Amino acid sequence: MAVVFPRFLNSPLPHSSLASSLAPPSPRPQFFASSAPSSSSPMEIAPQKYTDFTFVSAPHRNLMVDMVSTMENRLDSQLKPCTLPSDIQYYYTPSGNSHGSLYIRSGHTSSPVDFVLGSWINCKMPTEGALNITSLSAYLNASTDAPNFLIELIQSSPTSLVFLLDLPPRKDLVLYPEYLNTFYENTRLESLRQTFEKLPEVQPYYSSALYIRCLTSPTSIMIQINTEGSREGRMEEIIKDHVHPVAKEALGIWLDRCACGHRNVDEEGKAYLEKRDGLIKNKTIEIDIGSSFPRLFGPDIANRVLEVIREAYNG
Repeated sequence: MAVVFPRFLNSPLPHSSLASSLAPPSPRPQFFASSAPSSSSPMEIAPQKYTDFTFVSAPHRNLMVDMVSTMENRLDSQLKPCTLPSDIQYYYTPSGNSHGSLYIRSGHTSSPVDFVLGSWINCKMPTEGALNITSLSAYLNASTDAPNFLIELIQSSPTSLVFLLDLPPRKDLVLYPEYLNTFYENTRLESLRQTFEKLPEVQPYYSSALYIRCLTSPTSIMIQINTEGSREGRMEEIIKDHVHPVAKEALGIWLDRCACGHRNVDEEGKAYLEKRDGLIKNKTIEIDIGSSFPRLFGPDIANRVLEVIREAYNG
């Protein structure tokens, strides 16, 4: 499973029809405004980087910056620097209507981390408004069978947000009950998931892709937050007071038990993990990115970015 661009772009977001029109339900607020108007030439668009998270609200930006810095501070010695070309780290359409950023750091040979991948996109819609997607994921290699990590926020209006947070399993939880106990039952992940059930603005979110659903863990958080009709600033309040602390604690669990935990994997197990991980990555590109990304950025930009992602996945 990847956290790359609009994984759920073909699924209907709350009160919208992304699959057909990419039109959000309500007018664009100030924090959704692009740093460059659609009439600007490419020369007038200021360069951005992944950790700028330019187009989202302050609580949303603070959450993502905290997640990236926490992960990198803990894993920095295990990761190589990001060496992506500047036109891949930040890219945009000639019209200035769509912007994106990609950030990849591969793990050293001795590290259990395969790579860390972050991305964000901001796309103006046919009507007023914008689609903002921010994501961060970490993939482990076959030296360990511990789960991967992913977080993604998909916002199509000031009052509509989809929040995804999971430690996707890399082994069958029925065949390996020890794995279920170690990474899910004996952690606070289920308690973290249940905290959102108390919020009246929260409803479950279901991807229309059954393949995606079968990859998630039993403690995955897949919710849609709708604050339409609530007081002003309620969405930012939920992100700050609920989404941020839950995401931070889940990342801490992943860092302690998965990225920095020791797991013995024999040669047969490594072969199984390499095959399974490879199948999931290739399928993810096929159903998640391959069709939606060219629609947002055009074939030239899409092909450049997808080539880099494929290299990371198959490296």
